[in-house]
Amino acid sequence: MADMSDLELLDALGVEAKSKKKAARTPLEERIIAGFEEIQRFVDQNGRLPSHGEDNDIFERLYATRLDQIRRQEECRNVVQELDHQGLLDGASEDADALVDDLDDDELLSQLGVSTPSEGHVTQLQHVKPRAEVRAAEDVANRTRCEDFDKFKPLFEAVQTDLKNGIRKARPFEHKSEIQPGSFFIVGGQKAYVADMEKVFTTAQGMSDARLRVIYDNGTESNVLMRSLQRALHKDDAGRRITDPSAGPLFSGENDDEDLASGTIYVLRSKSDHPMVSESRDVIHKIGVTGGSVEKRIANAKLDPTFLMADVEIVATYELYNINRTKLENVIHKFFEAAKLDIEIKDRFGNPVVPREWFLVPLFAINDAVEKIKDGTIGDYAYDLAEAKIMPLI
Repeated sequence: MADMSDLELLDALGVEAKSKKKAARTPLEERIIAGFEEIQRFVDQNGRLPSHGEDNDIFERLYATRLDQIRRQEECRNVVQELDHQGLLDGASEDADALVDDLDDDELLSQLGVSTPSEGHVTQLQHVKPRAEVRAAEDVANRTRCEDFDKFKPLFEAVQTDLKNGIRKARPFEHKSEIQPGSFFIVGGQKAYVADMEKVFTTAQGMSDARLRVIYDNGTESNVLMRSLQRALHKDDAGRRITDPSAGPLFSGENDDEDLASGTIYVLRSKSDHPMVSESRDVIHKIGVTGGSVEKRIANAKLDPTFLMADVEIVATYELYNINRTKLENVIHKFFEAAKLDIEIKDRFGNPVVPREWFLVPLFAINDAVEKIKDGTIGDYAYDLAEAKIMPLI
């Protein structure tokens, strides 16, 4: 039997296939749905229904009135009923009746998020504002005056000084960058400080999120979700993450005429016949910093327990400029501390020695760490021993 399509098979069985067409929404229904979705976003972001009151910002008051009208008008309820996963259509505001009685048809439509043109049919309704403009204005409107800004003002002044002196850097906000209390950012042309973070929760989409208290350098603050701030930073072409001074650039990738070479990071591989070393020779490395020649530093390696009493080979070097060598070495060793090699050998006098600065780390991970030290992002990452690679902090 030749292959038959589904329709041909149904026809052969005497079954009539009927296609169901979903009725297209009218422009008015589209506008009502758009207005209802804005209310839903407000509830998602704030964890509560919008309310009336002169103390609330204009957008919250608009959403509260709009919700009252949708609840009251049966036609509107029918349009958004299937979309109401939050139960917004249940209940009513205490002052809803008074508000509705004072509205004529045009005012009612306006509160629903639509407006009528001076001439024409109701199907020609248009948004009051583009939704992107409303969301942008809403973000500004939801900011309130920071009552205790006096204690944050010195922090912003110090950050500005650090930026001017090169102690901190303004870096592009990376896709996987996490937001933590104490972090500084630039968003919407203003410096923003994450002063506090509430308990982290999991969204319906399986994403981690948390409510933040964010202070801005103009003396305002907002209570936003972490994911909302991340989206704002991603969408803002000028959005930046301000680096922490402790994780700032420890050395320069290029030397200027006035720079003085002050040392070198070196990565060595041992030629020892110790069983532990022999089994994993390609991923066991010594990472150190020296102010002199690396070749001279390793000249007597086979007589030095620091080098496992064996010759070594140089597998990578990174030249430093105007850097505190001790501080840099401590940063590197602390970063790879979980991968520190636990090995004991005997010196030439037979005394047991536990060498330092040897790590069970592949070379590509060391290169990655050095690059992140250069660009000031090392504080956003950690070395995952199980995966044998650098991973962003969560």
